[in-house]
Amino acid sequence: MARFGTKSRVTPFGVACSDRQMTYRSRFYQAIAPCIERNPLAAFFLGMSSGFPYALIGATLTTRLAQVGIDKKSVTTFALVFLAYNLKFLWAWMVEGIRLPVLGRLGQRVSWMIFVGVLMIAAVLNLAFVDPAANLMATAQAAILLGIAGATYDIIIDAYRIELLEPRQLGAGAGMSQYGWRIGATGTSALVLILSARIGWEMAYAVCALFALPAMITALVMGEPIRHQHHEKKKRSWKNVGDFIIDPFIEFFRRKGAFLVLLFIILHKVGDTLANLTLRLLFSDLGYTNDEIAIYDIGVGFWALLLGVFVGGILYARLGMKRSVLISLILMAISNLSFAGLAALGHSNLGMAAAIGFENFTSGIGGVTVVAYFSALCSLNFTAAQYSLISAAASIFGRVATGTTAGSLIESLGYVSFYILTTVIAFPGVILFWAMMRAGLIDKSIGSAGSESTNG
Repeated sequence: MARFGTKSRVTPFGVACSDRQMTYRSRFYQAIAPCIERNPLAAFFLGMSSGFPYALIGATLTTRLAQVGIDKKSVTTFALVFLAYNLKFLWAWMVEGIRLPVLGRLGQRVSWMIFVGVLMIAAVLNLAFVDPAANLMATAQAAILLGIAGATYDIIIDAYRIELLEPRQLGAGAGMSQYGWRIGATGTSALVLILSARIGWEMAYAVCALFALPAMITALVMGEPIRHQHHEKKKRSWKNVGDFIIDPFIEFFRRKGAFLVLLFIILHKVGDTLANLTLRLLFSDLGYTNDEIAIYDIGVGFWALLLGVFVGGILYARLGMKRSVLISLILMAISNLSFAGLAALGHSNLGMAAAIGFENFTSGIGGVTVVAYFSALCSLNFTAAQYSLISAAASIFGRVATGTTAGSLIESLGYVSFYILTTVIAFPGVILFWAMMRAGLIDKSIGSAGSESTNG
């Protein structure tokens, strides 16, 4: 029976519920409803295929090389493979402008998804059956090819996701894509380690090549994005390759405040990148074991990020793009202080769990709101080229700064002062975004991807 003074009703499934329970369920459904629409669900599967190559050329390749006795200097050099992701804007115009023979009948986006997906599988198999102990150079070449294939897959996946989603779905779609990316990357990392101990590295990598399929299947099921079809006719009137290479940049910089927007894109993540790429050094110097790192860094961090993605989707839906982005930027900047606290505290599992949990939670929120904002900046005429430029600009400066200055800063300042400095470095991006909000430049810089619906 319901409590005295509380009304009850029967749900369609024959279960009695109080009004309060119905309210909670209604609110929960309203929170998740945008995520379970057809297009955001498609973004989830796109994210899975986007995340898996990053894992294969990251930690899993490092483990494979270390286990066959490759020296540390050579192992760390393989991190340069990730430069392909920072330079992908250089060839994004090809995905935008070249019409594939035969496959092109499926549509520009679908045909490239299938084509690059097949290349992805071939690149994974190529890396799988190279023996690092026998030929390290061939392994490096295979890793570079996989990096280029993965970066190209990102180009078409991002373009397809943005064009598939309506402007109102950009937040939910970004969240579902983040879920998919994390599951694809984490699932690949775990699966390849488990399988390698049982069937060898070669077959483990070969099995993980199947993670390329979700995006390919999604494209075949969903078909060519309607928003892309509306703009495809305009592209056909272009007569030379230069239109596809130069016009995306010209269109972007014609917008009011474009240079300030680009400056924000470059600055907003520098402090976060400096902090995150040095964490393993901190953990090592504080004496954490591999098991502790696995539990508190990877384990706690994984669930905290998923929770942050969920909260980010709610904030975006309730507060709108501008306010949710500003809040996420502030939280991400402050999260660096948690590492300063951990460094001051010393070896503490609870402290590590709290610091990693808070940082990943805020990153999850930002992964929804900021990615949705960057997606909205694109013009539907140049989605692939412009988003590739935006995502590259958002990461390359931080990576270069980390590689050239982080180590020396830690040695001269110590960990506590270093992480306080990364917090300070993060706030110019926050202030710049706030100033652009006040000046109305955020709305004026939005492209057609963030304003033009299917019927627009």
